[in-house]
Amino acid sequence: MKSVGIIAEYNPFHNGHLYHLKKVKELYPDHTIILVMNGNFTERGDVSIIDKWKKTEIAKEAGIDLIVELPFPFATQSADYFSYGAITILEHLKVERVIFGSESDNIEDLSAIADAQINNEDFDKLVKIYSKFGNNYPTALSLALEDLTGKVITTPNDLLGISYIKTIKQNNYKIIPETIKRTSDYHDNSLIEHSSASAIRNALRKNKDVTNFVPEITKKHLNNLHFIEDYFPLLKYKIITENNLSIYQTVDEGLDSSLKKHILESTSYEELINRVKSKRYTHNKITRMLLHILCNFTKEKAKQFKDITYLRILGFSKQGQIYLNKIKKEVEIPIISKINREKDPMLEFELYTTTIYSLTDQDPNELNNKEYRNLMRKGE
Repeated sequence: MKSVGIIAEYNPFHNGHLYHLKKVKELYPDHTIILVMNGNFTERGDVSIIDKWKKTEIAKEAGIDLIVELPFPFATQSADYFSYGAITILEHLKVERVIFGSESDNIEDLSAIADAQINNEDFDKLVKIYSKFGNNYPTALSLALEDLTGKVITTPNDLLGISYIKTIKQNNYKIIPETIKRTSDYHDNSLIEHSSASAIRNALRKNKDVTNFVPEITKKHLNNLHFIEDYFPLLKYKIITENNLSIYQTVDEGLDSSLKKHILESTSYEELINRVKSKRYTHNKITRMLLHILCNFTKEKAKQFKDITYLRILGFSKQGQIYLNKIKKEVEIPIISKINREKDPMLEFELYTTTIYSLTDQDPNELNNKEYRNLMRKGE
């Protein structure tokens, strides 16, 4: 059976995602569509406003055949970690090609830039030089790439796409990368036909009606929403009572003392970020750091969880189940659809983070109990 891969957060699933999926189906109508999706937390250090199980239902209704979870240690880190986890999962699942949204829609340029990062020994030196001048990492990266290739890449999907291509090249994976033109601007907070996920999240946070800007399959799941601001009291307690914040992943030297200094005078999540951030430390850098503190994701755990050790199935169609049955003997790591007592350490940590995610729910046990469903037995 032929297959094509998609990598997405669906936070939430919007018209742009629907457009992307329709294009994939048009290009590869006879392929099994496999989605690698983060669970309850995101790459930018945010919570998913809709939990992983609702997102799975939406993905299935949209026509995706197989939904596989990207584990927390990869789902909540910078582009290279995120990409490595997602692309490696697709490689384990014998996916032939991955199709991602791109602002430039120029796979040749993106591939050339990936080559420049991999093969040019001057690249890391340039990044370090630009960082020493006070630039944050994304800016230093962009400036170094411009020096080496003459091309300016600053848009989020293109930068993420370069990381996908780097992962494929560096690991000699067989996956073929392809692009589809992105239809929305991530930085645009206006509500339009193809609004960005951030615009929709901001509107929902302000209790605005977004029903005209998301597909029908998303509308029915816009309840019991999660927002990172709701976790601020938990985060504040953790920062105040923790003796050593530097043990947590992405907490750089000096940031621990800055957090300790500003947490007592901050009355909200955004206020804390604004007090701590600087030219060198971006908003995304700080949100990831705060999420890792909240979820007890330490540097030691990050070292332990450096590779994909299992494939966790969140949902599938009949075609997806047929595809799994066809390839499962070729897959070299466990395929998990039911969680037993003997768990992979990274999977145990995934369950732990779900417990934290559910703390703001009226019934936290409801979401936790869903983690132990037997998908195969239920025939989902």
